[in-house]
Amino acid sequence: QVQLVESGGGLVQAGGSLRLSCVASGRTFSIYTMGWFRQAPGKEREFVAGVRWSGGSTSYADSVKGRFTISRDNAKNTVYLQMASLKPEDTAVYYCAVDVNTDWRFPVSWGKYDYWGQGTQVTVSS
Repeated sequence: QVQLVESGGGLVQAGGSLRLSCVASGRTFSIYTMGWFRQAPGKEREFVAGVRWSGGSTSYADSVKGRFTISRDNAKNTVYLQMASLKPEDTAVYYCAVDVNTDWRFPVSWGKYDYWGQGTQVTVSS
């Protein structure tokens, strides 16, 4: 099993920046892809960004492309989400997730992921 713990959320003004972290533990050797999702009240959970654990290739939602950067430190079993130029519509609970399967197409659906963190709140004020 893989356990995930997110941190780094908080309150920030529009235009500001935050960096989220997610530390994985347990059977970390099984990780194939790590991703970030977010969910705002009354809205569906949506894919934000993902990274292949080994090769490092990335994928981003159109809504965050150019503003957010996902990265990983394999030695620390940690994935990061650097968020810049934040907008009020970025307000949500952010979750990191692990996919252990070899998905040849980059997984962007929440159902493709096997393990989830508890979430961290990001609030962007206008």
